[in-house]
Amino acid sequence: MSKAESVAIVGWGHTKFGKLEEQGLEGLLVAAANEALADAGVEAHEIDAIYVATFNAGMSEQDFISSLALQVNEAFRFTPSTRVENACGSGSAAVFQAANLIEAGRARRVLAIGVEKMTHLSSADVGRCLSRASYVPEEGDEGLTFPGIFGVVANKYFQKYGDQSDALAQIAAKNHKNGAVNPLAHMQKDFGYAFCRAESEKNPLVAGPLKRTDCSMISDGAAAIVLCDAETAQSHDKAIALRARAQANDFLPMSRRDVTAFEGPARAWRDGLDMAGVELTDLSLVETHDCFTIAELIQYEAMGLAEAGRGADALADGTVYKDGALPVNPSGGLKAKGHPVGATGVSMHVMAARQLMNDAADMQVKDAKLAGIFNMGGAAVANYLTILERVK
Repeated sequence: MSKAESVAIVGWGHTKFGKLEEQGLEGLLVAAANEALADAGVEAHEIDAIYVATFNAGMSEQDFISSLALQVNEAFRFTPSTRVENACGSGSAAVFQAANLIEAGRARRVLAIGVEKMTHLSSADVGRCLSRASYVPEEGDEGLTFPGIFGVVANKYFQKYGDQSDALAQIAAKNHKNGAVNPLAHMQKDFGYAFCRAESEKNPLVAGPLKRTDCSMISDGAAAIVLCDAETAQSHDKAIALRARAQANDFLPMSRRDVTAFEGPARAWRDGLDMAGVELTDLSLVETHDCFTIAELIQYEAMGLAEAGRGADALADGTVYKDGALPVNPSGGLKAKGHPVGATGVSMHVMAARQLMNDAADMQVKDAKLAGIFNMGGAAVANYLTILERVK
């Protein structure tokens, strides 16, 4: 690995996502971490530090969870463990902090865990918790939950570029079809375009032009990865290099941004591709943050697949489908896989790494060599871009 590829993922774990009534926050965290350690062939005493991602914001009474990671194994006692939080980008924040520590020479192996327990609350209560990732003095005062916030984004985009309901339904149908073959996904059902496009009793309008099939699901789940330096990676059976990573934070208030442009995501994509020394067309697949279908549509433009207002072209020409030039969300994305907030960014890294190891079973994209991961917190506020490449 080159200096730009000085950190590698050498193992991973991933619980099923969904309504997991028998598993609490601690159990999910422990299960994902143990699976990652076993997959990497690493003993707990070989881990130098731990980062745990969770958003929480009131969803769990156990707010101080960094040392819950020590429940994984007694050998973790006295190992530095830190909670990280950056809204829905918390999982990638944990991965980035782990990589930073390794690059600084302060650690050889680091465990990054993402976890969230959400389904024990009502939808209204979850909505209130998630709304704390908005700018409360403005969006909060207007009583906007995140479906409402992205309903505003969709309305503004429609007003500017025309009705995009067909494109949103195509994204929902695509991701549900992909998720139908993901055994870890919350929703493993191919709903089809017609169901996603039509407003119905089972698919009602939720906010603005967004229907139920346009919104990611409230989920429980956890994911974990073991990262190490390039030299240490040589002793492992597999290694997926973090060829590049970039973060770009934008203003929190929506009033200070053009919410139809996703300038923060666009900056993260430009910086990440430049750092990796590759073009978008060099990527084999992308796992992107489709918290709402309108988000994925605008992200096509932010990553450079289409001009502003022309995101639907990437659907019309087949580019983003599993057999297209750049498959987007072959795992089913947040739309079908689920969105346990703190776990999402780590999950994306697991799903992309599995693709590069040719270990994605029915989700597999043919000849996957490079993978892009885009994870964001809030409405395009905390933006993380990772490019992964198999080196072993």
